[in-house]
Amino acid sequence: MRRLLVLGAGTAGTMVVNKLRHRLARADWQITVVEPGDTHYYQPGYLFLPFGTYSPDQVVRPLRPLVADGVDLVRGEVDRVAAAENRVLLADGRSLPYDYLVIATGVTPRPDQTPGMLDGGQWRRSIFDFYTYDGALALARALDAFDGGRLVVHITDMPIKCPVAPLEFAFLADAHFRRRGMRDRVELVYATPLPGAFTKPVAAARLGSMLDERKITVEPDFLVERVDGTTLVSYDEREIPFDLLVTVPLNMGADYVARSGLGDELNLVPVDRSTLLSRAYDNIFALGDANDIPTSKAGSVAHFAVEVFTDNFVAYAAGRPMTGRFDGHANCFVESGGGRALLIDFNYDTEPLPGRYPVPALGPFRLLDEAAVNHWGKLAFRWMYWNVLLPGRPIPLPAHMSMAGKHLPHAEE
Repeated sequence: MRRLLVLGAGTAGTMVVNKLRHRLARADWQITVVEPGDTHYYQPGYLFLPFGTYSPDQVVRPLRPLVADGVDLVRGEVDRVAAAENRVLLADGRSLPYDYLVIATGVTPRPDQTPGMLDGGQWRRSIFDFYTYDGALALARALDAFDGGRLVVHITDMPIKCPVAPLEFAFLADAHFRRRGMRDRVELVYATPLPGAFTKPVAAARLGSMLDERKITVEPDFLVERVDGTTLVSYDEREIPFDLLVTVPLNMGADYVARSGLGDELNLVPVDRSTLLSRAYDNIFALGDANDIPTSKAGSVAHFAVEVFTDNFVAYAAGRPMTGRFDGHANCFVESGGGRALLIDFNYDTEPLPGRYPVPALGPFRLLDEAAVNHWGKLAFRWMYWNVLLPGRPIPLPAHMSMAGKHLPHAEE
């Protein structure tokens, strides 16, 4: 009996075990997934909790029914991976051997890594995050009580989960305060370590102009060094006072990755960006947000990467070469407020471009263009997530990015 051990039952981990359970013979393979909790969270929904678009029960479900029959679910905390011994040690002393290991424990916000963010007494008083379930609910209460002043949306450093989410929050906050008739009493500031609104020129220009239109001030190249009370202070000593800070703390991989000697300075596992195979061990893979591939840490990346990985793993375990190559494909809906959103679609080599997706000329989704259909697409994805994506059912979208339907901005007529 061969043993596949998956660490983490988030988006990537759950998809992997569900897909591979249907591909690997039960008589030959034991598949086990390790997860400390008994709840699965729909993390894209966190963005909507502060604004009341989703209720808490819409983003949480019990984990066990989401994991395929025939997959062993072990509840426990990972202490470390003993890679030389092909075993994982749990915090309670249990030892789990493996033939192949998949690390899919993602990243988590680490406010403790920024001086003053946690120890200044302002956490969950004037400083909030929305990248956690509890944080998003606390922020909802803070927004309800907010009566005006300076609201700063802030990114500590890259990479982060869903890098467009802070922009979405800024756009949704603008729309939220307009609905409440108090936008003139709110100064919105977007503080980012990037030189602009996004990393790629075409999308950065489009998103930057949207911030300008909404009178959201951008503070670029802002690398926070510390938080002094209710003031952000950068390494170059710029200061941004705030009445309400919505921050994205430093995102880091799991601590056990560091204890196991498998990660970089952010506890991300270095992998081959095409096959997701560890650069240090030939029987360890890292999927989802847990690896160091140079693309967005987003659910779409996990989905497209798992599609490539599944076929590769079946071949690899049978002694055949991995012929699939993940190209860094990502697509993300970007909520812009007022019932509209953009869609961006890109990969390692191609930046987000205008056009239609997934069918050229027809869409229905519009790339880099605000439209109601994109907004409804984003809301509809929640149903797809629970009922199609997580169970590992086929989604009629190619795993690799296509240039069909896209064009350079200067080619527009």
